[in-house]
Amino acid sequence: MADKRSFKERQAALHEIADRIRPCTLCPLAAGRTNAVPGAGRADADIMFIGEAPGFYEDQQGLPFVGASGKYLDELLGKIGLTRDDVFITNVVKCRPPGNRDPLPDEIDICVATYLKQQVEIIQPRLIATLGRFSMALFFPKDARITKIHGHPLRANERIYYPLFHPAAVLRNPNLRPAMEADFKRIPELVAEISRSSKSDDSPPPPPPQQLSLF
Repeated sequence: MADKRSFKERQAALHEIADRIRPCTLCPLAAGRTNAVPGAGRADADIMFIGEAPGFYEDQQGLPFVGASGKYLDELLGKIGLTRDDVFITNVVKCRPPGNRDPLPDEIDICVATYLKQQVEIIQPRLIATLGRFSMALFFPKDARITKIHGHPLRANERIYYPLFHPAAVLRNPNLRPAMEADFKRIPELVAEISRSSKSDDSPPPPPPQQLSLF
């Protein structure tokens, strides 16, 4: 999984992808957007958050998680001593679906294959935290339920995939807040764990499940 590109080379590669995302017309979502939202953060981040799709405020500003969900995500990051400048944040699809509807399978497939896959390959995060069910479905079995597997890390490909509730779901249902915050507080120890294991050849990583074939 090691990537020999320098920080500046990774930054340049992410900028090149962003430059392709902003005018993208590969799916119908382009017709209704104000701004595409490529993602933002460190080009060599250990932690990458993948949400679902841009919302109203993200579409207006061209940045991920800048509405109420973004404020809550900032709060969660602060609880583990991080800011969004320390991580990389993006979404499964880069344009807002009309009326905030769910992204459609074809829209997801195009955006993941064309852009998200490359972003992951450039950044090479040690931990990918999925926010909500659409990003979770990229890496976990299709019948998995976020209410059952949240906070249960999957170790594969020298990386940890970590399913979390979407911040918007927690804001809608405050009963989820204790679980979300407990899951979030485990992130530093999981990153430390995968960092240690990547330096040791004592045991090979487990074979990835089929859902991980995209990456």
